[in-house]
Amino acid sequence: MGKRFWQHPSVQKAAIWLLRAYLAFALKTTRWRLVGEASTTTILAGAPVIAAFWHEVLPLMPALRWRSAGRLKVLISRHRDGQIIANVVRGLGIEVVHGSTARGAKSRGGAAGLRRLLALLAAGEQVVITPDGPRGPRRRAAPGVAQLAALSGVPIMPCAAMTRPRITLPSWDRMVLPLPFGRGVIVCAETIRVARDGAEAALPAIEAALTAAAEAARRACG
Repeated sequence: MGKRFWQHPSVQKAAIWLLRAYLAFALKTTRWRLVGEASTTTILAGAPVIAAFWHEVLPLMPALRWRSAGRLKVLISRHRDGQIIANVVRGLGIEVVHGSTARGAKSRGGAAGLRRLLALLAAGEQVVITPDGPRGPRRRAAPGVAQLAALSGVPIMPCAAMTRPRITLPSWDRMVLPLPFGRGVIVCAETIRVARDGAEAALPAIEAALTAAAEAARRACG
């Protein structure tokens, strides 16, 4: 009975609305500090960029969108969990692009997602990727983010965020939820350019940069 109750469309719709309203309230009552302002010139000006961060801080990153001159487009899987996340962030000023970078151009869903993102970047848009989503492993980047940068010629901007106080969920990614009236930090590291034929070689450096940004945000926020 309990499982059927939570799977009912009306219950899920209400839960998504409540979570979206809560996140909007918590994020807007957080005192945010931006770290790496020199690196954020591109995104603040609305120029094309691939903003990448680990899946664990996805609920915090709408705060980055509020500092962007453009409208961020985030790639989210069609997996059930991805659909829930998509419905939540869609109401926070972020446009959802369905697809996956789990296997990059080697899977049908990955190829479709990459094509859509390439078209958006070519049109001058800003896109967002969580390279370890939708199901992990945690902090291990799938190849799609490097392939996208190599094919588009658009740089990757490693990002992270953290708040205090916060809740860390017992999920595979240790996802973080903000508590209201706290303080938060957004870290934007130096951008990474990937050569046309250098996607595979660039992946370890991208992983390292994303993890470094995540750890810097945690240290800065405490």
